[in-house]
Amino acid sequence: MAWRLLDFQQCSIFENMAIDEAIFHETIKRQKPPTIRFYSSHPAAVTIGYFQDAKKELNIEQCRRERIDVARRITGGRAVLHLNEVTYALVAGESEKIFPADIQGAYKIISACIARGLRHLGIDAWLAEEGRCMKKEVINPCCFATPLKNELLAGGRKICGSAQARKRGGFLQHGLLPLTFDAQKTADIILTGGFSGRVEALKSTVTGISEELARRMEVREICATLKRGFMEELGIRMEQGTLTPDEEKLKNKLMKKYTDINWNIERKKYFKAV
Repeated sequence: MAWRLLDFQQCSIFENMAIDEAIFHETIKRQKPPTIRFYSSHPAAVTIGYFQDAKKELNIEQCRRERIDVARRITGGRAVLHLNEVTYALVAGESEKIFPADIQGAYKIISACIARGLRHLGIDAWLAEEGRCMKKEVINPCCFATPLKNELLAGGRKICGSAQARKRGGFLQHGLLPLTFDAQKTADIILTGGFSGRVEALKSTVTGISEELARRMEVREICATLKRGFMEELGIRMEQGTLTPDEEKLKNKLMKKYTDINWNIERKKYFKAV
């Protein structure tokens, strides 16, 4: 059975997170085929991992001054800045046997798909096999400062960071590929602990798609090439689709959660999504 593709779109970070969670729940509930979705967020936003302490790891006042939205993901990992980027969300139920039942196994397969797509763009990307590649004092709460095993490097710098959520019946994986990487803004927003040379450290360890390309490419062309990477690597078909009425209904319900400071900053659960 073909996977569903939700083609590139740009929404607020709150709507993007609500859509992804709605797809996650509905896929498991109804045992649907996998869905992959490409998007970006506007206005600029930062997402924090499910277990992070926003007050300790984000410069919240700076976010307010710059009108940068803050949202908490249901996936783990560290904070990432959504600014001129391509984000993907992949949801698969446990009936999809392409993916092993462990996080690292799924990471490796998905990263191989992204790497193949990047190679079609002319970017030589490969999996980080040795875990962290930066000094301990540099890797603080910013996700992109820490290439982990089975995440992607290009030219020795991280180009894609991923995080996953699992529940019985399936998983949701988020991944972000910067088109351009703003090290100064990232340091101002996320690296609140502070250390000398943090901007230079980020520049030396993170890259963006546009920095690695030989020519300028539109974001939809980039997403189409990433889609090709998945199809070739996994030997699957994809059919373009839309949200189902049940997913739309659940998304609208989840918007109350993702626009609530009690969830985004305090991680307080105030209703059950499904």
